[in-house]
Amino acid sequence: MNVTGFETERTRLTAVAARILGASAEADDVVQEAWLRLDQAEGVDDPPAWLTTVVTRLCLDRLRRRQTRAAAEGAAGRKSVAEAARVDPEADALLAEQVGGAMQLVLDALAPAERAAFVLHDVFGYPFDEISGFLGRSQTAVRQLASRARRKLRGAPEPVAERKARSESREVVDAFLAAAHGGELGALLDLLAPDVVMWADGAGQRMGARPVYDGAGAIAARFRGGARGARLTWVDGEPGLAWVVGDQVKVVFAFQVAAGRVREIELVADPEVLATMSLVVA
Repeated sequence: MNVTGFETERTRLTAVAARILGASAEADDVVQEAWLRLDQAEGVDDPPAWLTTVVTRLCLDRLRRRQTRAAAEGAAGRKSVAEAARVDPEADALLAEQVGGAMQLVLDALAPAERAAFVLHDVFGYPFDEISGFLGRSQTAVRQLASRARRKLRGAPEPVAERKARSESREVVDAFLAAAHGGELGALLDLLAPDVVMWADGAGQRMGARPVYDGAGAIAARFRGGARGARLTWVDGEPGLAWVVGDQVKVVFAFQVAAGRVREIELVADPEVLATMSLVVA
């Protein structure tokens, strides 16, 4: 893509970044960094999609670092996350007016991935299959992220059914981990839906995983006795597993559970994607 082609995309990319970040001056920096990366990249088949992916992930990384920095400041004299990030008050005031003051405050409270999924789908109208590529997550995961963001934006409490489902999912993931550690094939099969699927991202495939594990038998065989380094981890607020080396998460297994059985597992090993996820190792 030449400079003229990039300038055609700049307005769209800046709008996406500004809505995700809530800070228009930061958005300009992100878009410029994406252009520099594209200029150095080779073999990019779809530059607009590639740029959207890079801009989204750069925004998520900034949001994650922003939240980490705000938390480290402590309660005394702490500024809000949004205030700490702003460098152009006039431009940001205009942006806040466009988004809506109340909505912007709630957006600032969303997890980075929730915020990106909501903005990309509900504000800009990107379909979930494209957002899945931008975020490096499954379509199921990005749908859930957007759904949680909508609920928080409405100010609605988490439904009792969702809290109950999360608790039940935790029990299933706990039992799955115990069965995997113990090499209990029968127990693993009991916890997996017959048509369960596990998807591995490109980084996971380079580590030796297959792109797709289709069916309970294939997944049970993969985990049986082979998850000794895995630990229970909250992945974007949902129970999952992670392979942790030292204090660093190397691989995440995000679970989708329904009716007491695992329906889908997402293996994420891409460091850029891991950096955008909210991970709490139990």
